[in-house]
Amino acid sequence: MASVASYQLGSAASKVYAEAAGEQKAHANWSPYDDNGGTVVAVAGEDYCIVAASTRLSTGFSILSRQASMLLELTDRVVVASAGMQADRKALHKLLQHRNVMYTHNHGRPMSVSAAAQLLSNTLYLKRFFPFYTFNLVAGLDEEGRGAVYNYDAIGSYERSGYFCQGSGKELIQPVLDNQLRAASPLLLPPRSTITALPLEQALDLVKDAFVSAGERDIYTGDKVEILIITKAGIQRDELQLKLD
Repeated sequence: MASVASYQLGSAASKVYAEAAGEQKAHANWSPYDDNGGTVVAVAGEDYCIVAASTRLSTGFSILSRQASMLLELTDRVVVASAGMQADRKALHKLLQHRNVMYTHNHGRPMSVSAAAQLLSNTLYLKRFFPFYTFNLVAGLDEEGRGAVYNYDAIGSYERSGYFCQGSGKELIQPVLDNQLRAASPLLLPPRSTITALPLEQALDLVKDAFVSAGERDIYTGDKVEILIITKAGIQRDELQLKLD
């Protein structure tokens, strides 16, 4: 009887240890982040800036929404575009909206694109130990009316460029932009890497073609592209339908 009791006790202990090991393994694999996909693109020209973002919200192989906006209009000349985790994007955009309202009240004028770029940089850096899982761009018109695009890393380091892409389709779209826009930039006299030489219509067609190409190969880029065209007259909206599968 004693041996039977010892065997039962040993089996129970083994079961407890196995369950504990399983729970520990599950905790080790848990992550607070989830990449919900999406692609954002911005192109800056002499007197315009184009910002575009796909609207598909995914997790794994499941589509959660086909109408998720990844763009935040801070002013009629400044837009923030963010791909990545939906929860962090919502939290980041809400925080930026609050800071923008405070800035407008304190300074009596809308926030400029350079001020918005610095604000986003500071906001991301403050969260550097537990970063927002977002891939961000700030786009708009500067004080001289020229297009401006700022791209970021995870903790707020940023630079101004003439174009950039972030998100799940970056590896597909960025080479296209490099090929078509970097080659055109030296046509400017003097050359400037902060704006592109293409006129608005051609740049818009290029952005649409790049999204169509990415939508054929990236399952997290699809459904629709939301496009904002920023000029001195304000923000004009456009859309591009992509594949739904």
